[in-house]
Amino acid sequence: MSTQSTQIPRSSQSSNTLRTKRRKAALRTAAFMSPWLIGFTVFFAYPLVSTVYFSFMKYDGFGVPQWNGLANWSYVFNDYPMFWPSLRNTLWLVVVMVSCRVLFGLGIGMLITKIKTGTGVFRTLFYLPYLAPPVAATLGFVFLLNPGTGPVNSILGDLGLPTPGWFNDASWSKPALTTLAVWGVGDLMVIFMAALLDVPKEQYEAAELDGASNWQRFRFVTLPNISPIVMFAVVTGVIQAMQYYTQPLVAGKVASGVIGNSGQSFEPGYPDKSTLTLPQLVYNLGFQRFDYGSACVVALVLFALAMCFTALLMRRRGGLLQAGE
Repeated sequence: MSTQSTQIPRSSQSSNTLRTKRRKAALRTAAFMSPWLIGFTVFFAYPLVSTVYFSFMKYDGFGVPQWNGLANWSYVFNDYPMFWPSLRNTLWLVVVMVSCRVLFGLGIGMLITKIKTGTGVFRTLFYLPYLAPPVAATLGFVFLLNPGTGPVNSILGDLGLPTPGWFNDASWSKPALTTLAVWGVGDLMVIFMAALLDVPKEQYEAAELDGASNWQRFRFVTLPNISPIVMFAVVTGVIQAMQYYTQPLVAGKVASGVIGNSGQSFEPGYPDKSTLTLPQLVYNLGFQRFDYGSACVVALVLFALAMCFTALLMRRRGGLLQAGE
């Protein structure tokens, strides 16, 4: 009986070889991406999933978490009196403070690029406030804007101008925080300076030959060229404003006099919840009241707002370019 040898078709061999190469390429890609994948899982995915999980739990950080459904969400939105003021304050800071920082940073950057002599000196003077530690800068501003003994109100009084209460007045506390943020606008100034110096001079010369005014040159030449940098400044500014914690907390403590007296309890937001922000609320609920479930709810609200603002800004990214059309 003759034995007939079986042969594997060449098409099957080539397909197996191709699958092996693809598998090796996928493993190689996964190996190169593993540091990012591990970091994403440990520092983003796992904390996000845990936050969602604990938002439906009654948990004080010590005992066993107990399921309580939507009780935390109902408490935060309906019964917790500090949530809605903190949400309004955070949105106010996102809109007003970020806009002022971007406008002032762009204006100072344009001013320094026009200066012929002493550019390095002015650039250093405007950048130095950004290097000041947040706590030290806030303490200095609370002293300068003290309504009774501060030099700012003394000068305003000598000039016959109104003397606001600043950090001791609910209607002036957020403008005072905005002033503090604008004072440290050196980071945006440097970014905008680099973008402005990168605009092709030929376009300015062509616009000048066409008789364009200063505003027209800014609108049709400068703005379209630096629009990606403006978008970067706005997006990062929104994220920073959503995480605004240290300055309003320190300003409220110093202005209320609590920071100098140990042992006193302090509810953030002085005066009259006007400096209360969502990050302060997360700390207050989680580490002062040991209500981790409600703190996770506020953290998720903050995360959702940051994502919505960022998505909206990225979707409207072409608006600045359309201004030049």
